[in-house]
Amino acid sequence: MTAPKSDSAFAGSIPQLYERYLVPLIFEPYAIDLAARVAARSPSRVLEIAAGTGVATRRLAATLRPGTTIVATDLNRAMLEQAAALGTARPVEWKQADAMRLPFGDASFDAVVCQFGAMFFPDKAKALAEAKRVLRDGGTLIFSVWDRIEDNEFADDVTRAMAKLFPDDPPRFLARTPHGYHDASAIARDVAAAGFTDEAQIDVRTERSRAPSPREPAIAYCEGTPLRSEIEARDASRLGEATDLASAAIAKRFGTGVVDGKIQALVVTVSR
Repeated sequence: MTAPKSDSAFAGSIPQLYERYLVPLIFEPYAIDLAARVAARSPSRVLEIAAGTGVATRRLAATLRPGTTIVATDLNRAMLEQAAALGTARPVEWKQADAMRLPFGDASFDAVVCQFGAMFFPDKAKALAEAKRVLRDGGTLIFSVWDRIEDNEFADDVTRAMAKLFPDDPPRFLARTPHGYHDASAIARDVAAAGFTDEAQIDVRTERSRAPSPREPAIAYCEGTPLRSEIEARDASRLGEATDLASAAIAKRFGTGVVDGKIQALVVTVSR
């Protein structure tokens, strides 16, 4: 099933809410892991695809050895502007770019990285082929995707809550796109179709997602992702109600105080 264009629409206040709520909730531990994996390969030039608001970019800038060039790209200008405004520990070249048509020459980078962006690519094999094209011989592609939604507890709770609020047409953004590319065999096939001859290493990585209260993850998912657009398309007046219902669902499962839920992702590594 082809995802609607709205699944990639990070506009309006979404980039700010995404950075404030979603980044500390689910992205930080994976950014630390990603940067360590890249640093272990001592690259000279690194390209980040789908950088979003720059959580992995900031970690790469703080972790990679001095002198390493970092180019961070995203299709969405609003997200990239948010990332650039937050800044990094060292200079980073920010560039708006489509992963399907990277504006770089062949064999330009030692490493290409992408944290939780591949799920949004319309043609995943084509985007991975572009990553391969810009990699030098011996270079490495590392990318992460979310595992199935049932293994990501807050996202699952929110999705179930939305189905109760809109039973005739439940918003399925979270299950369809962020958590819709979790089949390891399908990922391996796309990597091979992209032209990589080495077998992809796919690691399952489980972390914990913590927040001061159920309200934070409810806001993160309902208002800081394109799920918001799905809710508003059904009834814009019910966004607050949707957030309240998501908060109540998380509180029912995890309590009304500090909440601590499971998150799980796949980290894919393949050499050119």
